[in-house]
Amino acid sequence: MKAKLLEHSKGAELFALIFETGDEVTSGILNFAREHHLSAAHFSGIGAFQKAVLGYFDWEKKEYLRIPIDEQVEVVSLVGDIALEKKEPKLHAHVVVARRDASAQGGHLLEAHVRPTLEVMLEVSPARLQKYFDPASGLALIRI
Repeated sequence: MKAKLLEHSKGAELFALIFETGDEVTSGILNFAREHHLSAAHFSGIGAFQKAVLGYFDWEKKEYLRIPIDEQVEVVSLVGDIALEKKEPKLHAHVVVARRDASAQGGHLLEAHVRPTLEVMLEVSPARLQKYFDPASGLALIRI
């Protein structure tokens, strides 16, 4: 993954994160967040995956059901945010991907490998967002 600062204004920054074939998306974004000490950001992206694992949160089991996608797909929409959980950046991303026949699948992004590219625009805020454990869901949720 390559990154370029596109804009810096009043403490906010806009970065282009460009992923190449074989790059893993979730770890790439998280590594970038750690290296730049991000505490609040949001992002969107388009491109393509050679394979991915989506998740669907099972409310009763309080865990993500893993949905593997083992084929080339277009990333129709990737959206997410970064907030702190126990002083570490935490990624929350959802994605919609399209197959060859234009059918779509979507869900929580757990893992994805790029082919040939993924273009992510990441906007960093000077504010701080914090996640806290929510006993009802079993998840870490942003508390304002």
